[in-house]
Amino acid sequence: MSDTPVVTRFAPSPTGSLHIGGARTALFNWLYARGRGGKFLLRIEDTDKARSTDEDTQAILDGLTWLGLDWDGEPTSQASQADRHISVAHKMLADGNAYKCYATLDEIESFREGARANKASTIYRSPWRDVANADHPKLPFVVRVKAPRTGTTILHDEVQGDVTWQNAQLDDMILLRSDGSPVYMLAVVVDDHDMGVTHVIRGDDHLANAFRQNLIYDAMGWDKPILAHIPLIFGPDGKKLSKRHGATGASEYQSFGYPAAGMRNYLTRLGWSHGDDEFFSDAQALDWFDFGGVGKSPAQFDTKKLENLCGRHIAITENAALLHEFEAYLKVTDTNALTGSQHDGMLQAMPSLKERAKSFPELYDKAHFILTSRPITIDEKSAKSLDDVHKGILAELTPQLQTAIWSRDELEGIVAALAEAHDTKLGKLAGPLRAALAGRAVSPSVFDMMIVLGREETISRIQDAIY
Repeated sequence: MSDTPVVTRFAPSPTGSLHIGGARTALFNWLYARGRGGKFLLRIEDTDKARSTDEDTQAILDGLTWLGLDWDGEPTSQASQADRHISVAHKMLADGNAYKCYATLDEIESFREGARANKASTIYRSPWRDVANADHPKLPFVVRVKAPRTGTTILHDEVQGDVTWQNAQLDDMILLRSDGSPVYMLAVVVDDHDMGVTHVIRGDDHLANAFRQNLIYDAMGWDKPILAHIPLIFGPDGKKLSKRHGATGASEYQSFGYPAAGMRNYLTRLGWSHGDDEFFSDAQALDWFDFGGVGKSPAQFDTKKLENLCGRHIAITENAALLHEFEAYLKVTDTNALTGSQHDGMLQAMPSLKERAKSFPELYDKAHFILTSRPITIDEKSAKSLDDVHKGILAELTPQLQTAIWSRDELEGIVAALAEAHDTKLGKLAGPLRAALAGRAVSPSVFDMMIVLGREETISRIQDAIY
């Protein structure tokens, strides 16, 4: 299989939004395929019609799109391939690798109750396994695979190594239900085979399933994909990440304002490592990612590390691209879209806005001076710096600003000279100026704000504040 082009797949069930664990699984599949010039396919496992919804399917697509994980071709619907799944089960029947089981649910449950009472194995052994077709009743039946009952099966996993399973612990898994519909375990194998999947990369909670699914590959004589079962993601309490830990859906992290590049970096590093590298680009991740770097132990989700990486990605992202993603964040949070002048102002101010910002809400707060309009509402903390003395100093500043060359150095020089004339420091005037220009204590440099606002707006805001 080494000469075969790599084909990976992500196969979520549309019974909820894209879970962050699923997003990490998709990312690993995407990195492995894209880093080797292969294909990354998307299959929607929608066989459970009672729980699958179009809205959830769209949420999964939106989550992958936000993360920047592009897939090849159109997403495949597992439910649409049901006839193919059924035909494989019938082929296994015809070849003697499966059988019809007429046991009722009551009979099976009665057996299990007895097994539990006797502290014996609850694996059901059907009495119909070797009954000749001529002796079959005309009653509803399920189709079960014939699993070996002795010996061991060894599967090699790129992450877990060689894993051994006692065949006595394998059940005769159901392939077709009594209504003739295929089960998930059958559909997965058939779809992976038909889609040409070469590598199955998924959570290690599926490791036991691999041995059951292996029975179908053996029965059909199909080439088996390379397996890589990756560790689960745990919350800070050491338990599997779930809703009790807060946000677990990719869409929630988008609405929290984390940039996609930072999220990709963090999720890649969650359960995989390349030396001591923590911060890296997509290009580096695609070049470096392999199974050797994937650990066996569960990875622990750490919001502080996520925020740190997101801040570093915000800092290096090209300004126009960052503004584009920021506007997408406004849209998903139902926040007012930027006007033309606000867009231009934010683009001009972006070098100072993105300094030390770890998320888009922080960027939004720093951009308040652009997004607000006169008269500026000054918060209580900032208002304290606008006492009569400092209002008087700012009153002296405004005529000088009327004729100043509107450059950062020139403006800083004028304010510094004014501070010196009043026997104070430049920093002492920054507070009153920040209050006048932004109305709050947290903002970019006052000189950066003045450049973005321009002469007329700057003077008008100062005059509003002192009169």
